Amino acid sequence: MSHEPGTAASSSSPAAQGNSAARIIACIFTDRLIPMTDSPTALRIDRWLYFCRFYKSRSLATAAVSGGHVRINGERATPGARVKCGDRVELIRNRLPYIMDVTAIPARRGPAAEAQQCYEEDPGTQLEREALIKALRQDRMLMPKTKGRPDKHTRRQLIRRKGG
Repeated sequence: MSHEPGTAASSSSPAAQGNSAARIIACIFTDRLIPMTDSPTALRIDRWLYFCRFYKSRSLATAAVSGGHVRINGERATPGARVKCGDRVELIRNRLPYIMDVTAIPARRGPAAEAQQCYEEDPGTQLEREALIKALRQDRMLMPKTKGRPDKHTRRQLIRRKGG
């Protein structure tokens, strides 16, 4: 019996059948992927936040949405809520506010420049966020500094500053 490629014997072998099954499975999965040319009209909010690089993982984005840190058009969002072009997304991340209008639905999590084209941020919120960051830096500058571990006196000052 000859085992040359293209013969009937090679196509009925278990190894050849396994490869054809793998090809069929690969075809099934490639049909489910969103083609790069056809962008969807709506996307889950947790995926949109992940694709637009607000969170490093989708599970972090889902936790933020579940925790009530995200609003779509003024309404509290659920992780499965759909976001589409024209929606207004309000987000609190690391105690800093973000208010943006959705301008595009990304097809993948690409580079940061590509992600920033998917939303337009409110300029008032940008100024507010910069002021908050500046205030936090100023507050940290005023905190007592020590070399290494704080001593008893400095530790008590830190506790008083925190309000504890």
